Amino acid sequence: MGRPAGGYRSAASKWYGSKRWKVRRRAQLTAHPLCKMCQAEGRTTAATIADHVIPHRGDEGLFWNGKLQSLCKPHHDSDKALIEAGKAPITYGEDGWPIG
Repeated sequence: MGRPAGGYRSAASKWYGSKRWKVRRRAQLTAHPLCKMCQAEGRTTAATIADHVIPHRGDEGLFWNGKLQSLCKPHHDSDKALIEAGKAPITYGEDGWPIG
């Protein structure tokens, strides 16, 4: 399917506003209501974002059929963004100090 001619951001914004996406997002958050990254850290936080595990970057097939994960907004906007940029997110120990 590839990227739309107008750029993936404009196409994706239309897709995110569609009823089809809202149904898919709701199904993901209903099936997996907790943030996956918070759970890995031993915390329980409600997820608010259905995140594409593999960034779709305008690929319509990945957008509609790619695997989703449930994340809280802080993890989506920080750690997930770092991972997508090829950087390691900072992890913290129980004492509050960075690990590594």
